[in-house]
Amino acid sequence: MKLLTQPGDGVEQLVKGIARAKKSIEIVIFRFDRAEIEEALEKAAERGVFVHALIAFTNRGGEENLRKLEMRLLDKGITVARTADDLIRYHGKMMIVDHKELFLLSFNFTHLDIDHSRSFGLILRTPALVREAEQLFEADTKRQSYSAGNSKFIVSPVNARETLAKFVKGARKELLIYDPEISDREILRILQDRRKAGVEVRVIGKVTGNRLPVRTLNGLRLHTRTILRDGREAFLGSQSLRRLELDSRREIGIIFRNQSVVRELAKVFEKDWRGAEAEEEATAKDLWLDKAASRKIKKVVSKSIPVAPVVKQVVKAIQRKGNLELLPKEVEETVKIAVKEAVKDSVKDATKQALKSVVDVAEVVRTR
Repeated sequence: MKLLTQPGDGVEQLVKGIARAKKSIEIVIFRFDRAEIEEALEKAAERGVFVHALIAFTNRGGEENLRKLEMRLLDKGITVARTADDLIRYHGKMMIVDHKELFLLSFNFTHLDIDHSRSFGLILRTPALVREAEQLFEADTKRQSYSAGNSKFIVSPVNARETLAKFVKGARKELLIYDPEISDREILRILQDRRKAGVEVRVIGKVTGNRLPVRTLNGLRLHTRTILRDGREAFLGSQSLRRLELDSRREIGIIFRNQSVVRELAKVFEKDWRGAEAEEEATAKDLWLDKAASRKIKKVVSKSIPVAPVVKQVVKAIQRKGNLELLPKEVEETVKIAVKEAVKDSVKDATKQALKSVVDVAEVVRTR
């Protein structure tokens, strides 16, 4: 088993895998914009490899691109099938080479996912898992029903809810989770129960209700769905722990025990967790400095602006405009308060974006 980390070596490993193919390539596509992968598939077809692409019937905002991809692949002699429309979305990503090597991915074949996102993939040769993946590919290609035949091969909506709930419930010491959105009520209850039982639960991503230790990934887009349990087992796939992806979409994942891969995933998680912590501390410090600076600036500006001349000019303008008899003393306090409040509000809104400029202006006003 080999772990692919993104950003990392995803494209290189996928192209190498396609180049190794002698007989067949079966690939499931949800999003696709990598020219080097498309070229590798075309070259495989040219050398006599049977290339079969199963392309999602739709994706948000990219259906036109999928249809264009279909036509290009067909033009190069690649067999193309389209998923059914019985599920809300066919979101799984995998590739099978020569009926013996499975690429199970939590990232799409795109620049965004491979170059700018935290995501993972696995290359494995476990015969039982490869066979199960092929059975799913055949069922979805022929638009037939699929029945789960391996408890380690997780397919939504067939066995994902039951299996992942059991997996999370089985934690005894620790759960480290990457997930863009955990919102399923049953899963949230299980996670809370695990915490009450003394299990350490940490999430990088988003949790509805925010009742768990959660941090936001720093510097990268989060796309993977990964769960590490007790430092010994892991789930990696395309399904988030939310109702839609457990019950209404085609999602694919795997539960495994490969210790070197689990350790590598844990190492990446801890690095991301520390990076998120440092970012939170820096943000909190910046916010405190912004507030402190804002208070200082408002004080300096309100003291430095000569309000009396402003008041006199306002009164004169009013008198000229309306031919009114107004005394400066009658409006001075009102104008003074209005000017100061306006300055304070403006400084408060602009502090974060133009802190230096405001300080410079205040300094100019003071020295005049």
